[in-house]
Formats: sequence, structure tokens, C-alpha cells
Amino acid sequence: MQWYMVALLLTVLTSSQGVLTTLSQSNGRYDYDYATVPFLAEVFKLFVSSLFLWKESQKSPPPKVTTDWRTVRLYPIPSIIYLIHNNVQFTTLTYVDTSTYQIMGNLKIVTTGILFRLFLKRKLSNLQWMAIILLAVGTTTSQVKGCGEASCESLLSAPIQGYMLGILSACLSALAGIYTEFLMKKNNDSLYWQNVQLYTFGAIFNMARLVVDDFRGGFEKGPWWQRLFNGYSVTTWMVVINLGSTGLLVSWLMKYADNIVKVYSTSMAMLLTTILSLYLFNFRPTLQLFLGIIVCMMSLHMYFAPPQMLVDLPPVVKSDLESLVEVSSDRRTDS
Repeated sequence: MQWYMVALLLTVLTSSQGVLTTLSQSNGRYDYDYATVPFLAEVFKLFVSSLFLWKESQKSPPPKVTTDWRTVRLYPIPSIIYLIHNNVQFTTLTYVDTSTYQIMGNLKIVTTGILFRLFLKRKLSNLQWMAIILLAVGTTTSQVKGCGEASCESLLSAPIQGYMLGILSACLSALAGIYTEFLMKKNNDSLYWQNVQLYTFGAIFNMARLVVDDFRGGFEKGPWWQRLFNGYSVTTWMVVINLGSTGLLVSWLMKYADNIVKVYSTSMAMLLTTILSLYLFNFRPTLQLFLGIIVCMMSLHMYFAPPQMLVDLPPVVKSDLESLVEVSSDRRTDS
């Protein structure tokens, strides 16, 4: 499968996450424990990856599988980074409002490009750097409301702790993606074997979070395994499957494409979610939204289009080339 097909599918699935999550609510609240959704998504990804690994092992030759502990011990690190990131997210939202946090979250687009260059040693052209900055500007523009509204005032009046934590959150998100790509491309192991290791630790850490929540709450709602499926509806299961499928697609992109493709997919998904909200939730579009979409589309074209298409150089005609050679030879003769 080509990477752009996977990226397109990732965009569609990511854009539908927010819609499905909203539809899973009942009277504006969740009838289920939302903390159980990431755990079940990790279990789903682990099950699917194990199934594909088993099918792959039936073929000849069998897939490459590295069981060296020095390699396996690297896989808990992304889960630890995401765990820290989730706690930083929660703390950041105590200092800033949701719209301010979303705007600052676009910093991960630029930080991903920087870490992409520093840690993976992948060089980007000047046009590609401009495209990445344009993408960050476009997504931010689409989220900014009118400057006369309270949201603009809250963005400018947030405490310094909120800005620092927002920057840290963006860096952690980018670091987790870059490190995952490093793991996926570290060797020629089967993608499904790498996923099994990654999602095993992911399931363990998410289960540990549920246990910690039980102790914090004094087991008022019962142990986590009793809350696992309480209040679940068809839409809730769609959220779980959507979240799990998104993770599988991201791991495919990390293995066969790169983080920049993932960044573009998730950024375009954010804009697509906004467009879907126009029809599903009576969302009122703004001028900033349309300007942001235009800028993001320009960025997409600038990053992935061939350089000759962007510069649009006229083709060199053979007669023109011959005349240049003749002029050059005449100058050498005169000298």
C-alpha cells in the first residue's frame, strides 16, 4: 500500500475521532469511564498485531524477529513519554483554557521538524521548512477566534507557567513520535513484531493508570475491571476501534514513511473535523477557518510537490543549448 493512501485513511479516521467521541456522550456527559477507552484501544492494537504476526509466521521465509533484551527494553520508553505528556496536558489545562491549549499545541508541528533534523539526521530543504512553518501558521489561524472575543484575551493573558507547560507538552509529543520512528526503523524486524512489543507495554502502562485511579478514588466506583464495559454503547466501541486503528496506521507510517507525513495527516484531520462539525453540530464557520484551510493546502503542496513544479522553470530547448555551447566556444577561441 502506498504511503499517501495510508496517510489519507489516517486523516479520515483521526478527523472522525472527535465526532465519534462527541456522539458517544449522553446529555452532554459520558456514561462510561473514559479512562478505559485508551486501555481497550491498546488491547485491540495488540490483538490485531499478534494476529498478523501469527499469519506472517506461517509464510516462508518467516519474518525477522529480534528477541534481544537490549532491543526489547527500548519499547517502554514511548509509553513513558506519553504518560508524562498526558500529565503535563492535564496540568497545562489548569493554567490555560482549551482554545489556548489547542493553539499552543500547534508548536508540535515545528518541534517535530526540528527533532526530525536533530535526532534522525534527516535534512529538509528550505522550501520544506517554509511549508512546515506555514502548516503551523495555518492550523493556528483556523483555531483563533475574533480578537474582540474573550478567547483572544485569554490567549494573551495566560500565566507564564501555562506557556512553559504548553511548550513542554508540544516537545514531549514530538519526541514520542520521533522516538517511535527511530524504533521502527532501527532494524529490519517485522512491523507486527515491533507493534506487539510497543502495544504490550502500552497496555501495561494504561492498566497501571487505571489501578492508580482506583487508589486515588478510594475504590468508590469499584475496581477498574468492573468499570471496563459499564455504559458502553455501539458508538463507544466505535471510538475504541477508531483509536486502535489510528494507532496501527501511525505505526505503519513510522515504519515506511516518516513523522512529517503523520504531522500533515493529523493537521489536515483537524481541519476536516471542523468542516464535519459544520453539518453535524451546527458549528458556525469563521473567516479565520477558511484562511487557515487555504494556508494549510498551500503548505501541503509546497512540501510534497516536486521542486521543478514549484519553481516552474521553462524547458531548455536543444537549439538554445547548442547556441550557448557555440557562444562559450567562441569566447574561449577569442581569449
